[in-house]
Amino acid sequence: MVIRRVLAPRIDFGALRRELGLPEEFPPDAQREADEAASAPPRPPVDRTDVPFVTVDPATSRDLDQAMHLARRPGGGYRVRYAIADVAAHVRPGGALEAETWRRGQTIYLPDGNVPLHPHTLSEGAASLLPDDDRAAVVWTIDLDADGGTVAVELERALVRSRAKLDYTGVQAAAEAGRLPDPIALLPEIGELLTARGLRRGAINLPLPEQDLEPDGEGWQLVLRAPVPMEEHNAQISLLTGMAAADIMLAGRVGLLRTMPAPKPEAVQRLRAAAAPLGVHWPDEVGPGQVIAGLDASQPRAAAFIDQAAELMRGAAYTAFDGAVPEQPEHGGVAATYAHVTAPLRRLADRYATEVCLALHAGQPVPDWARAALPRLPEVMASTDRTASAAARGAVELAEAAVLEHRVGETFDAAVLDVDAPPNGRSRPRPPGGTVALDAPPVRARCLGQLPLGERVRVRLVTADPAARTVLFELA
Repeated sequence: MVIRRVLAPRIDFGALRRELGLPEEFPPDAQREADEAASAPPRPPVDRTDVPFVTVDPATSRDLDQAMHLARRPGGGYRVRYAIADVAAHVRPGGALEAETWRRGQTIYLPDGNVPLHPHTLSEGAASLLPDDDRAAVVWTIDLDADGGTVAVELERALVRSRAKLDYTGVQAAAEAGRLPDPIALLPEIGELLTARGLRRGAINLPLPEQDLEPDGEGWQLVLRAPVPMEEHNAQISLLTGMAAADIMLAGRVGLLRTMPAPKPEAVQRLRAAAAPLGVHWPDEVGPGQVIAGLDASQPRAAAFIDQAAELMRGAAYTAFDGAVPEQPEHGGVAATYAHVTAPLRRLADRYATEVCLALHAGQPVPDWARAALPRLPEVMASTDRTASAAARGAVELAEAAVLEHRVGETFDAAVLDVDAPPNGRSRPRPPGGTVALDAPPVRARCLGQLPLGERVRVRLVTADPAARTVLFELA
């Protein structure tokens, strides 16, 4: 759902690309390997093209990692089939393409075009689960009971064929009209069950609207979006698969987990202390995830509370292990053990974690090339995660400054999302302030002044500098 949008002028993202050192063309030998793989795509011996898979992604995406098919099981419960692009079948271990993907780590998304992990001949071509073409995939079959609990997991390489490329907006409209296609007709039902199970475990999801940039003629639209319910349901299928992958690797005592410490008690206590002043009801027996799930993020006080809750979600990392299970194997946001295996076209780690799962599930040795990669992956993924975050943040900051460049001195309606913590005597003193979210244009930026957390205020624009990607307000 689009909440607010505003037209931005022409923007050159070249300086941001250069600042981040983003690669451009693939080296010739890596591109050649990709083209050769695309010209002779693998055909697994198991054929699942009779299963009517569909993909659900943003409308403009062509790097389609996942396709799903959902059905009821005879006697009760559900069968989730989740086909993941078999990238390892297209990338030769030890080759030039593998080496280049290690340099890139993951796909970096910018408004004027992505910097892909794999050449487009694979990522948006032969390896992508585009509709009406046979594709090599790793198919997860996960059986659930009537309450959404996992009762069985199967994993295989198979040939699949997606029947349709669906997008979130269209799928949400179809769900509201009661006309979801058969392969995903059960997605709201299963998604709600899995969400409820997660909340009972203590899972935490922060549903703040996201800022994004979309092309609009010769300019750009700065957009603030709230996720639609079908996006959350779709994400639950990916989380379900990631938890199944973690179970396989932990049982085999080798693999790569996505980990995050559980929220620290003092952080939960600070958030609880902020609840009452912000008008958020928090019963003693209820966890933070359940409180957040009941809030409307479009309301200023709720948005401020959710912004404060981000403090609970610190320390996410990749944890490799071989022989001994990690002391802290869980992901605090998921409230379970979890692994990344569902986006191998866009994330390097998923290719290797998937290969470990395939071998362990089949009772075979993990391939040497996959096992040797595990201890090196956390550092590469951490580094490229920082780059991806800097690219996304930098692009929005540049657009915000460009939109406001000629409006210095004007005043705007805003909500206060965050307020600086009091100085502790060790940090350098700075003027009081915090973060505000404008009603229009959809900008989040620093504001100086004694700000009332979660309240609506009027703010005056002091600085809007596209070259420095800086926007600053003061309390009016």
